[in-house]
Amino acid sequence: MGMYKYIAKVWKKPKQNLDELWKQRLVKWRKEPATIRIEYPTRLDRARSLGYKAKPGFIILRQRVLAGGRQRPDIKGARRSKHNRQRKNLNMSYQWIAEQRAQKKFINCEVLNSYWVAKDGKFYWFEIIMVDRASPVIMKDKNINWICSQKGRVFKGLTSAGKKSRGLLNKGRGAEKIRPSLRAHDNRAH
Repeated sequence: MGMYKYIAKVWKKPKQNLDELWKQRLVKWRKEPATIRIEYPTRLDRARSLGYKAKPGFIILRQRVLAGGRQRPDIKGARRSKHNRQRKNLNMSYQWIAEQRAQKKFINCEVLNSYWVAKDGKFYWFEIIMVDRASPVIMKDKNINWICSQKGRVFKGLTSAGKKSRGLLNKGRGAEKIRPSLRAHDNRAH
């Protein structure tokens, strides 16, 4: 087995294989800001499989997201119970939300992809691979320079997490209404 397969094997059951290190990491990560730039990916195998290269123009961020769904502020005063619900159903995964928050912090970069790193009772952590659009190294690289023309791709749901949340990983029978989008299908004249 190559090095990346061993790393992947350890990450199959991280709490079991990295028990003491796992606890120390989570204690440290809880104290850090919600969005933090890191030097190296925590899961090198996953980052490489999603397109990360250790060269100028590629940036890795760790993004923390609060678990427990999206809640509206506490409703005070008179209201009609039929109209208001405290919980919002966004149909968006935590991963997609994490990507969007990272994009808002680093506006000169584009989200290439992301992957799960950790979870505890309160938070999820994802690492996000970002690419600097203005980097000359990225512009010259024919394998990745396509991303320079996709500005704001995370907000359009063009990342892998976005496509999954939009249902675009399903094809064929049963998926007739999801392309190009649910709203576009509803607006189309039949």
